Amino acid sequence: MSRVGVIALALVPGLAVASAPALAGGLADLFERVDPAVVEIATIQQVVGDDGPAKRVRSGGLGSGFLVSDDGLILTAAHVVHLAEDVAVRWLDGEVSAAVIVSSNPGADLALIRADRVPVGVKPLTLADSDRVRVGDEVFVIGAPRSHAHSLSVGHVSARRAPTDLFGGIEPVELLQTDAAINEGNSGGPMFNLDGEVIGVVSHILSRSGGSEGLGFVVTSNMARTEMLERRPFWSGLDGYQLNQSWAAIFNLPQAAGILVENVVAGSPAARIGLRPGLVRAEIDGQRLTVGGDVVLAIQGIPVGAEGFTAKVERAVGELADDDLLELKVLRAGQVISLTMPIGELR
Repeated sequence: MSRVGVIALALVPGLAVASAPALAGGLADLFERVDPAVVEIATIQQVVGDDGPAKRVRSGGLGSGFLVSDDGLILTAAHVVHLAEDVAVRWLDGEVSAAVIVSSNPGADLALIRADRVPVGVKPLTLADSDRVRVGDEVFVIGAPRSHAHSLSVGHVSARRAPTDLFGGIEPVELLQTDAAINEGNSGGPMFNLDGEVIGVVSHILSRSGGSEGLGFVVTSNMARTEMLERRPFWSGLDGYQLNQSWAAIFNLPQAAGILVENVVAGSPAARIGLRPGLVRAEIDGQRLTVGGDVVLAIQGIPVGAEGFTAKVERAVGELADDDLLELKVLRAGQVISLTMPIGELR
């Protein structure tokens, strides 16, 4: 079983010291130049409460992001905003702007939101060619660790990790590892080279304590550019787990794989087509799940788990005209049903 939706991991930077005194002045100047484009992101979402089945409560979240276009596009981590019903960003000058989710790729832990206002004089950040990054390069991170906005941490690129399906996605995720301090709240913030260019988007840490232990990971800028600025994936508002092999048998699926619907954002495309989220939290074989909701079996007749599933679905959906129906095959309460809606009403 692999997760298809948001991965809630502890993230982001704290404070470190430049490795050499000669760097201090240059780093301070760099920080002042790029910091205005870094934002705090606050969200509100609905989650299943701990005090009984079907009870959902409003929950707040905090992360970071950074401006990538003059018209308000902000790049961040998918797990910061993917399930949000309300999104707001706070700029360096303290002004707060409302924002909407434009696109999200939970499998790569990347998302785009658009702020309704950009302060005068704030310039988008530049995405560098992350293929040129070398292990040992000095880097710095800006974000809002534990709500301390516009905090700086400094470190090095510790390793380049080969593409992996770390987040449960179909496509492999390319990562850089860093020892720059990363803590909860920095998720989605930028990691820079010493030219002030973004080389990665903060994603997660490995930690036993829940805080920074020098094992931070960022999604490379090249992957962010390709996945979010060139391809611009669809935001569904759905969070789920992909059920494979023995998990398909546990949930009595009529096929080899399916996507367990755990959460659905109110008003999102997933909600408008009629998908039902889970009702209660459960732990199965060490995995925490929200169960009792729908299981998606196929999209446009393409079964979940089929070879090349994501690419085939993207191609099939992309060819639909606004009046054409998007069709989902869904397992609900033991019955297989079909959910349909004109694709134009979901875009």
